[in-house]
Amino acid sequence: MKYFTWSFIVVLGSWMWGSQDNTKAIQHLHFAPVQDTMKHIELRSFDRLGYRADNDSSKFRTVVGHVKALHEGTWFFCDSAIYNIKERKLEAFGNIHINDGDSIHTYGDYLRYHADRRYAYLQKNVRLTDGKAVLTTNELEYDVALKIGIYKNGGKVVNGKSVLTSEEAYYYSDIKDAYFKRNVVLNDPQYNLKADSLLYNLTTETARFITKTTIIDSSKRKITTSEGYYDLKNGAAQFGLNPVIEDGAVTVTGNKIAFDEKTGISQAEGNAVLIDTAQGITILANQLFSNRNSGALLATKKPLLIIKQKTDSIYVAADTLFSGKLSDLATLRDSTNADTLKGLTVVNTESLKDKKDTAASDTASRYFEAYRNVRIFSDSLQAVCDSLFYSGKDSIFRMFRDPVAWANKTQISGDTMYLYTLNKQPLRAYVFNNAIAVNETAKELYNQIKGFTINAYFINGNIDYIRAKGEAESIYYVMDDDSAYVGTNRMTADAIDMRFDSTKELSQIAFINQPKGTQTPIKQVNVAEMRLRGFRWLEARRPKTKYELFE
Repeated sequence: MKYFTWSFIVVLGSWMWGSQDNTKAIQHLHFAPVQDTMKHIELRSFDRLGYRADNDSSKFRTVVGHVKALHEGTWFFCDSAIYNIKERKLEAFGNIHINDGDSIHTYGDYLRYHADRRYAYLQKNVRLTDGKAVLTTNELEYDVALKIGIYKNGGKVVNGKSVLTSEEAYYYSDIKDAYFKRNVVLNDPQYNLKADSLLYNLTTETARFITKTTIIDSSKRKITTSEGYYDLKNGAAQFGLNPVIEDGAVTVTGNKIAFDEKTGISQAEGNAVLIDTAQGITILANQLFSNRNSGALLATKKPLLIIKQKTDSIYVAADTLFSGKLSDLATLRDSTNADTLKGLTVVNTESLKDKKDTAASDTASRYFEAYRNVRIFSDSLQAVCDSLFYSGKDSIFRMFRDPVAWANKTQISGDTMYLYTLNKQPLRAYVFNNAIAVNETAKELYNQIKGFTINAYFINGNIDYIRAKGEAESIYYVMDDDSAYVGTNRMTADAIDMRFDSTKELSQIAFINQPKGTQTPIKQVNVAEMRLRGFRWLEARRPKTKYELFE
């Protein structure tokens, strides 16, 4: 271990102690051990110098007034100081200033400095700064060699407009990293952060989370996480260990979440869940993107949309789900004059007249699109199709490319299908082009109607009647009063109705305008031939439970 030696350059006129023997004082300046290989602490200037020796062989030197000293490239300034030669310890008092290589400046009212290991203890009104950030505390340990500042009884770091407080901290001034512990609070014009522990770089203004952390930004968005980082300067962040983001009525969680404030885009990965209580929707996916600025949502990797209802929520699964604001869609339509988009906002008011969807106000501003392998499930109705468009303004599910819907034992299909809902329950299904409805009355026995269009009407979510119009055709199995099959009717008319009773069973078929047909006794019926053109029984494609949608 190196020894501590004083070497003084003294101007005699700079210190005069009245009647004190200054010659004797000068002789004491030469008592430093000549074997000491450590660099000397050089006392460069002071007003007065003194010396004393105690019974325990300790020897002290004292300096008073405008003290300035140098040790291994580090400058020390103070009002007065005492040097313990035996313990190689310097105590300094008043207006302490440590200038470490012109890069780090430390201030305080009291200093205890161990020269052999270059370690400083400062007390009262302590400040440490690199010219940009300022650390303040009442007690600070500073390793001059390693440039590490430590406080354990409360402190504060001010970096520009950011103020960070904690009960304990370790500041590595060379790399500008700080480790804060116990009751960490970071206040910034844009963010307020609370945590038990936090890593923070004062140059990059990046906070790294290692314990449960809560962040509330200026828009009142709340983020809870236990892992990740937040780049406060650039507004980029990534959170892990199932973070939760609460943004007004919207809550997002996932295995990990990243977002960029500049673009407004967030990305949730792994078991992502978005809940929007204002819209009455929930989206589940393994990958979820959202744009805070536009309100757009994109869900992939087994996404699932849940449209909340009081008793019978609607579940929609697909390969891809997308949602945006209807106002943006209208702007796009107006700017492109795309006729193909016009049908997306047309509401057929035939069945909605004088009725009000009380839930529509929640989702009125939003639309949803689903692509590839679309599957819909509710307790009262299930459906599949290739793609889907749903408008919150009119509460219509528009299903394209081979849509099929089921209600109890009845199947409806065609080229395109519109499903009108009221209070998020089915109100009417409208099918056009190759429209056909099939009702299973017994195994391999199917009542059928088809036409240019089919309308199916629902009451309280249950099918009431189905009407086929335009060269309508039907096959109907006739039963007697004992529910025994007696034959089949094969009929045509301008319109044909299938009507259901309160038990959800088919009760009768009605023919409107110019009915024609034949009746065949049941013994002469070839069941396999009792099929209308375009007949398909697609029960295998039907979602049986909502849990199948997750598969």
